[in-house]
Amino acid sequence: MVSRPSLETATASDPDQFVEPLELGKRVKAIRLTKGWTLEEVSKRTGIARSTLSKIENDQVSPSFAIVQKLIHGLEMELPQLFVETKEHSIAGRRDITKAGQGEPHPTATYEHELLGFSISRKKMVPFKTIVRARSFDEFKEWVRHDGEEFLLVLSGSVTFFSEFYEPVELSEGDSVYYDAAMGHIVVSTSAVDAQILWVVAR
Repeated sequence: MVSRPSLETATASDPDQFVEPLELGKRVKAIRLTKGWTLEEVSKRTGIARSTLSKIENDQVSPSFAIVQKLIHGLEMELPQLFVETKEHSIAGRRDITKAGQGEPHPTATYEHELLGFSISRKKMVPFKTIVRARSFDEFKEWVRHDGEEFLLVLSGSVTFFSEFYEPVELSEGDSVYYDAAMGHIVVSTSAVDAQILWVVAR
């Protein structure tokens, strides 16, 4: 297999050599065209020779880390934007408003859940407001656990947050916790009135 030539200080023995993901050249060209810039304009903005830019766009060379830094600065963007193409679904403009008290109810013996943003399908986050009815750890037959990560914010009242690998912790209004949902977890109310919490599950 023939390896592509490298630019400037990027040699096989160079610890600063930058190994780019696939189609970096395609991304550079797409970004340049989106901004309406010619190769000459990008060359002036980045300090990279026009011929070198052309080779990068045509995937004929592997840019060094120094070159990539110049591209980021000259193209006026952050590093992830250079490597991650904006997918169509991420700019579809989806929106779902849930008015107070109009969420989708999902009551259980221990929690009274109200699912928010329920009209959007295939979402990466699942937000819901919950009234914590449970008052004791013993009300649960087993740990609650599932895939993903979870964020909990106490909206009112206070709760005890139990987790499989940590000591129980008391959380009051305004307190929050972020944790791996695969770790067993249980929440019980400790305030006089059942606590209300906001739960967000990231899949």
